[in-house]
Amino acid sequence: MNSRARVEAALAQQHLDRPPAAAWGHTYREEWSPEALAGVTIARQRRYEWDWVKFQPRASCFAEAFGAEYAASGHSLRAPKLLRAPVQSLEDWKRLPAADASSPALADQVESIRLVARELGPDVPVVQTVFSPITVAGYLTGRDSRRAVRELRQHPEVVGPALERIAAALVDFTRRSLAAGAAGIFYAISGYASADMIRREDYEFLLLPYDRRVLSELSREAWFNIVHLCGSHLHFELANELPAQVVSWSVHNQGNPSLRDGKSRSGRPVMGGVAQRTTLARGTPAEVRREVKEAIKQTGGEGLFVAPGCSVPPRSRQANLEAMMEAARAA
Repeated sequence: MNSRARVEAALAQQHLDRPPAAAWGHTYREEWSPEALAGVTIARQRRYEWDWVKFQPRASCFAEAFGAEYAASGHSLRAPKLLRAPVQSLEDWKRLPAADASSPALADQVESIRLVARELGPDVPVVQTVFSPITVAGYLTGRDSRRAVRELRQHPEVVGPALERIAAALVDFTRRSLAAGAAGIFYAISGYASADMIRREDYEFLLLPYDRRVLSELSREAWFNIVHLCGSHLHFELANELPAQVVSWSVHNQGNPSLRDGKSRSGRPVMGGVAQRTTLARGTPAEVRREVKEAIKQTGGEGLFVAPGCSVPPRSRQANLEAMMEAARAA
């Protein structure tokens, strides 16, 4: 069974030889060049033999499309530095321009995923990372991630149209990524699906319409779509409101459901099981193998994508990534 067949069987929650597995993380130096990013992505897939590739664009690219300015660190372990956030005041939401995936920052990511998909071929699905509109809005305000939600709640007539423009750009980015060879998207809601950030009823009223705006535009070409809920104390029920084949989250964050519970509550395949900030970053291969074994035990190995709960820190040990794949293959 090749990787694509294994992924398709896991999506159908069928019995299979072993669960598919993969990991992802930033390579900050390479992320500023489509060719370099494609090269390191391809090399990682071949080294670890990932069953799918969760493409990792530079996190600032979406904000850059709307005027945010960043400086590359030039170092593989250091994130880019924010130079200017375009939304400094409430009035700046009104001035936020329309954008699409022809923006250089987004066009680079489309070109890079095209190179990856072409080189890896149809047997290794590649999914494009797409931030939710509120996640992008949070980047636009700079370091105060709560401000976008606060101003949306207080001034929906001002912030709402800006979120619509962001959503439209994300739809275009998704379409171009699929045309470039992506099998689907990894839709990341970073921090905003947490009770620590917003009440569930407020999320459903204020933010869910923009999520649906992006996800409802997915074409039939998008057959492998993942909703990623990032953070602690998640409003996990939101997963049932979002059209995607798989739900991804960190089971090790405080207040989050286990894989068994999340699979039962969503009725869908689940992705995760390995702690990215602790076990993969500074644990031992034996600890990694135990977490993989527990993930398989909780799900019976069906409808499971073995993976970290979120992006793996750049300093994570290669031996631990290898152990994760070895444990999945030994299932």
